[in-house]
Amino acid sequence: MRFGKTLRQSVYAPWKDKYIEYGKLKTILREDKPDDEDEPWTEDDENRFCDEIFNTQLEKVAQFQEEKVQELRDRVDAAFDKLKDLSTATTTDDGEPRPRSDEETQQLKDLEAELDRVTNEVKELQKYSNLNYTGFLKMVKKHDRKRGNRYKIRPMMQISLSKRPFNSEQAYSPLLNKLSLMYFAIRQQLEENTAGETHPIDPNSQPETHNGERYTAHKFWVHPENLLEVKTYIMRRLPALVYSQQAAKELEANADPTITSLYFDNAKFQLYYKKVERQGEASSLRLRWYGQLSDKPDVVLEQKILHDNGSSEERKFSLKEKYIKPFLDDEYKMEKSVQKMERKGESAKNVEEFQNTADAIQEFIRTNKLQPLVRANYTRTAFQKPGDDKVRISIDTDIAFIREDALDASRPCRDPNDWHRADIDDRDMTYPFKNINQSEVSRFPYAVLEIKLKEDSTGKRPSWIQELMGSHLVHPSPRFSKFVHGVASLFEDYVNRLPFWLSDLDTDIRKDPQRAFEEEEERRAIQAENEQVVGSFLGTKLGSYKPSKSSPVSKSYLAERAAREGATAATPLSGAPLDLHSGQINGNGNAVDDDDDGDGDRPRDYGSTLTSILPGFSLSKYAKAKRARETAPPLPEGVTEPTEWIKNSGPLQIEPKVWLANERTFLKWQHICMLLGGLSISLYTAAGEGSLAEWMGIGYICIAVFAGAWGYWTLHWRRSMIVARSGRDFDSMAGPLVISAALMVALVLNFVFAYREALERKGSGGRAPVNGSVVMGDL
Repeated sequence: MRFGKTLRQSVYAPWKDKYIEYGKLKTILREDKPDDEDEPWTEDDENRFCDEIFNTQLEKVAQFQEEKVQELRDRVDAAFDKLKDLSTATTTDDGEPRPRSDEETQQLKDLEAELDRVTNEVKELQKYSNLNYTGFLKMVKKHDRKRGNRYKIRPMMQISLSKRPFNSEQAYSPLLNKLSLMYFAIRQQLEENTAGETHPIDPNSQPETHNGERYTAHKFWVHPENLLEVKTYIMRRLPALVYSQQAAKELEANADPTITSLYFDNAKFQLYYKKVERQGEASSLRLRWYGQLSDKPDVVLEQKILHDNGSSEERKFSLKEKYIKPFLDDEYKMEKSVQKMERKGESAKNVEEFQNTADAIQEFIRTNKLQPLVRANYTRTAFQKPGDDKVRISIDTDIAFIREDALDASRPCRDPNDWHRADIDDRDMTYPFKNINQSEVSRFPYAVLEIKLKEDSTGKRPSWIQELMGSHLVHPSPRFSKFVHGVASLFEDYVNRLPFWLSDLDTDIRKDPQRAFEEEEERRAIQAENEQVVGSFLGTKLGSYKPSKSSPVSKSYLAERAAREGATAATPLSGAPLDLHSGQINGNGNAVDDDDDGDGDRPRDYGSTLTSILPGFSLSKYAKAKRARETAPPLPEGVTEPTEWIKNSGPLQIEPKVWLANERTFLKWQHICMLLGGLSISLYTAAGEGSLAEWMGIGYICIAVFAGAWGYWTLHWRRSMIVARSGRDFDSMAGPLVISAALMVALVLNFVFAYREALERKGSGGRAPVNGSVVMGDL
């Protein structure tokens, strides 16, 4: 289906005038005219198209999305204020909980209905953003293909889209967090769908079920520059998971296996669309194996089902390679596996569950006409404590997506009569897959970190997990899917929906550590304040948050709120002057300094000393401590000041080129010393007693001695800096400047005296000087 038709069918009626005008852009581009009948594409045509798509269409869509997000935020805040008002009436004057009246119950239902309307608009806005994002990328791709001989505007559009967060999960995450808390509070009070629910669901996590246990999965991207630091951070808390006995014996071998996942879909990409649009009961199907297929590994067929409530479950079983094709063609019903289970004495219940799982997956393949479509190949490093699955972490690196389809009958990527690409598996190809058509490969630039936490009644996470998830080392990508990304990157011409995280690929996901720390502290403070309101509404405590000593929100939302409440409880005496620094007053109405000397009760007479006008001149103990605190901010809690730089730790290793460079510099100085010394000796030898040349020779000898001494001193000075691994500058300008100035002065004096003697000889009729002096000019 063409994107223009998809756009017309997907328009949300109340916002129909706010979408990208795809048809208008196609008309300006003259898309419908053949190239041989088309008029020449001029610079004016290019300017008109770029002005329309960048300055009109993109600005219209971005502005509407921004205004709509702000409107939804205002509505959520208003609903949250109503919830605060209701929470104040949950207890009696004695502090005992009281039942709610019918009117209050109706208010809760009305509030829940308002949240439903807001949630529906958030979903529509996400679809709106995604649809327009896809439209802009497809339009610039058409431009570059038809009119891109001189102008390529797709990179410019990608940069423009990345600067506007209308297709980013981060634009909606605060809204979803607040909505989740409010839904949790209201449903707890109305006693609807709260069985076993003791903590609000985090919208940035993905609930999963494994072997009957519920987990929450959190996904992140990791930049290659931060990958080693992330791995070492995790390894301090969790051991690496060894996948095989052979790898356990060979400790020096690479224990991280290569995993291949072969994803299925049909020619209409129905499974892809369900996952991108987050439709209910979205499913995915894949074949997965470790290592190379030539090693005969166990091949697992997995179906992952995403339910309406956001949770997911897996159906899977193993089958041999020779049975894969017959099973996919509905010619094999897993009879031999069932017979093998019966011979082993498996219970009838287990056999029946296995048969039902195989039949359900086979029916799913037959109904949806599924075929292998895309391959994901990656190396996985896993971390988990033996026998303890509360925390499971995996890092996938060297991720490559490869086309595995046979959609184009004239040029199929895979043999239609086979279930996989034999050109890859028969030759044991590995990353980066350079021996196949590079248009069929897409390499993911980052590593994917996935953290799975087993759910408990408290909903708490280990502190080190919380620190890692909020650090600058990782970039949150909660809805990332290898299947979705592989299809979007390799089949862009076939699909009319693109995932929101594609815009993040055009930005640098690395963050400044301090900025990332401050943003995470602010986010946690806001979340804690919201949870306090919900906790007071329910009469319980939902989590706790205490900012660290170095946190920028130590005086944050919660701290400011507590300060305001404390200020209303303790009103200062009327007419008493306040200290602008400490805000305290003493009983006499004089300001009290909160110092460390024990004389805080002493009144201070501001304006009587120089320090009151220029505080920086104060030499008191308090002033010195204050200046030290301002110039050196406190270290985070648990961090001690290092006694040695990291670069200075370990054994001393000096590259020979550094050592020899210092020696070459010394030899150059000695070369200058020898040249000046030879010149001065020649002058001194050729000069007569008491002549000008004799004094000039002595002067040049002094300069030569200084040059030699300076070179020798510089050699040892720089050698000591190299051994000490000093970070100071190795340049020293004093010696060269002294020698240059001395030579300049000597040459000027030599010229002046020689010129005067020449004038004297001319005045005496050309007779030679009596003393027979020789100067440089005579030489």
